[in-house]
Amino acid sequence: MLSGGAEALCKAGGLCYDDKRMKRWISFLFLLVTLPMFALAPATKTQTEAALQKGFSWLRAAQAADGSWSDKRFPGMSALALWAMAAAKLPENAAAAQKAEAFLVSCAQPDGGIYVPIPGRRGGGLGNYNTCLCLTALHAAGAQMRHASTLLAARSYIASTQIETEGLHEGGFGYDKKSPREYTDLNNTLYAVSAMRLTQDLEELRPSNQKRVEINWEAARRYVLSMQQTQGEDEGGFVYNRQVPRTSAADGERPQLKAYGSMTYAGLLAMLHCDLSRDDPRVRSVYQYIGKHWTLEENPGQGNQGLYFYYDILARALDAAGVQRVTLADGSQLDWKEALAQALLKRQQADGSWVNENNRFWEADPVLSTSYALLALTLVLD
Repeated sequence: MLSGGAEALCKAGGLCYDDKRMKRWISFLFLLVTLPMFALAPATKTQTEAALQKGFSWLRAAQAADGSWSDKRFPGMSALALWAMAAAKLPENAAAAQKAEAFLVSCAQPDGGIYVPIPGRRGGGLGNYNTCLCLTALHAAGAQMRHASTLLAARSYIASTQIETEGLHEGGFGYDKKSPREYTDLNNTLYAVSAMRLTQDLEELRPSNQKRVEINWEAARRYVLSMQQTQGEDEGGFVYNRQVPRTSAADGERPQLKAYGSMTYAGLLAMLHCDLSRDDPRVRSVYQYIGKHWTLEENPGQGNQGLYFYYDILARALDAAGVQRVTLADGSQLDWKEALAQALLKRQQADGSWVNENNRFWEADPVLSTSYALLALTLVLD
């Protein structure tokens, strides 16, 4: 039997079907513990602040004269750097951020997207992916005060890329609006719902003679939830999409999709953006997966692939969920901000950058990995 307080809490959440199930959900409730805000250890805080200064110094030096970073064909790379600068709010980044803003705005297309067309390339210019990142970064940098029409057009573009037809992809988002075939995945969908949620205030700037723009949030929520594993070893975790198997299967059996770390945090953040409560049972089941598979030595299920994206999305998801300590499989509680700061501090290069030797998701480009790392470190200091 549960205590009277626990039983009352269970009933308030609508979770009391029977004692066994009630106990299960109560264990989910306490799997992650939300506590009042507290700071990093003093030494870690000092080291993190120094790492940010050194990292941004490297990033400013790596910026091209036109305000871009890395491959100019993919302005989303430059957007991640601008987003990190906007989040950190360091005055020494102001000039670089201003140049980056001008570059991103220069990539705006007649259809409203912010990308660079690449004819003949499979996936084209990754219009949706780049537009989502550029819109988010520009908004974080306050560009709506200077380029409202550009940002509003970007919102309209993103909304137009949501798949509406019934079936596997309904409600989701893919890389490119002009793809010859329907395609969606959780990563692109996360960036889309994040961009649309974080920039909703822009609609207040839309001229009165224009219809306000939104996506179909209910369809997006259904799509996101369709990526969550509901049973087995990966229960609570999220897969990248429902088409590409992550594990093999015996002859005659359907290959199993594999949940892994970065996509599980992406799923958690997407759930919250789609207005699922932190106490929703489906959200709590993510917490169970996190506690069971917690590590900062790799991207669980992917090794070093996408390691710095993993750090970034982990920080954003747990921060959005209001989580301060993670309860691990052995019952111990871990201060994830302290642990993440330490993981990133030990991986910083002597010149201030971060880089991943595994280039599966372009993270051998130090601009990309450094931007992810700086975004994560800025969050752990909050």
